[in-house]
Amino acid sequence: MRLPRWSVAPADVIGAQRKNFRYVQIDAIAIGLTSAAAPFLPVFLARLGATNFQIGLLTALPGFTGLLLAVFIGRFLQNRRNIVPWFSASRLLVVSAYAATGLAPFIVPEDYLIVTILAIWALATIPQTSLAVCFSVVMNAVAGPEHRFDLMSRRWSILDLTNAVMVAIAGQVLELFNFPMNYQVVFTSLSIGGLLSYYFSSRIALPDSQPPPALPGRTIGQRVREYFRLVLSQHDFINFSVRRFVFQCGMLLATPLIPIYYVREVQASDAWIGYFSTAQTATLLVGYFLWPKQSQRRGSRFVLLCSTLGLSLYPALVASTQTEILLVLLAGLAGVFQAGLELVFFDELMKTVPVEYSATFVSLAQSMTYLATIIAPLAGSWLSDHIGLTGALLISTLVRLLGFALFTAPGLVRGRRGAARLIHTQ
Repeated sequence: MRLPRWSVAPADVIGAQRKNFRYVQIDAIAIGLTSAAAPFLPVFLARLGATNFQIGLLTALPGFTGLLLAVFIGRFLQNRRNIVPWFSASRLLVVSAYAATGLAPFIVPEDYLIVTILAIWALATIPQTSLAVCFSVVMNAVAGPEHRFDLMSRRWSILDLTNAVMVAIAGQVLELFNFPMNYQVVFTSLSIGGLLSYYFSSRIALPDSQPPPALPGRTIGQRVREYFRLVLSQHDFINFSVRRFVFQCGMLLATPLIPIYYVREVQASDAWIGYFSTAQTATLLVGYFLWPKQSQRRGSRFVLLCSTLGLSLYPALVASTQTEILLVLLAGLAGVFQAGLELVFFDELMKTVPVEYSATFVSLAQSMTYLATIIAPLAGSWLSDHIGLTGALLISTLVRLLGFALFTAPGLVRGRRGAARLIHTQ
């Protein structure tokens, strides 16, 4: 079998755009380093004695802040000529929360430690909301409409390769020290990636954009009505975003439950939990090579349906076994489909976003994601308390299958890349 050749960027990407491709990929190494701490954060809370609700709250916290602030942050960023400084600064602030989590046990009494960690991540949701909007806008500007699959498959391949290695190492490091020192060492060490990310992401060079002209003399009510008129005029955006919202609810419903399942039902060690995450992350790399080729041959709709169906079955399969090696295999299989979902969701969403109002529409899409982030994890925690972890994971499967069914229905995104005539929202 002939192995795929890797390069910094496609052959037709040259000059400043090629440099941006390079900085995006170096930044991915830094984020892969830091994000290796993420799988262990809910596990850390579980070992501290956090309740199912508190672990679910950790996942839901970004949703509360994002739902309240995403649209306002999007409108603010829409008026920035250069969004890159906001992107890099937001990333640094979010990653700093891992360092703060690692330092908290040195400072905070044990009785207040869980609440303190939740408070740290509650504060981190503010720059996290800004980062979520900035990321899509910056990546879309770097790639252009022709190279979104190319850029993101390269970036996420590098990120996840780094992440897979570091998660495996972190799982072993956790076995070397006593609790909670082991988690403190991992969180503070991995947070160094935030400084590297800030340095390289801030070097991305994009041309200044021209903010939409502000029209004076309008009331708040007029601005709100024009905002909704603008959004409702983009039928492809609404069509895709609603269906994506349903599937995201199914995904996020299981997010806090699977780590709990590993700890309480499987009684897996930290090393095994590291292997689960490593397997899923490592097979993402396979997906990042596989799905762009399938998209070129069969179209993005094929990628969308395959990835949503594959991930729909994952929670039910996890709930059917407590054997560690089978869970590693299932996590690896899920990683392949996860790669397709990430690529196609980003590409299809940006097809529906008017270029002139990227920050505005991306912020609205993020608001819908945040709404799912509020509802689904807390619903999952509630369900696990009332029908058990296995039953809650089966509900997650049913919601995901509903999302898959909606994507199979006609009338999905027509692939329109241009924008209709737009009205001003400022």
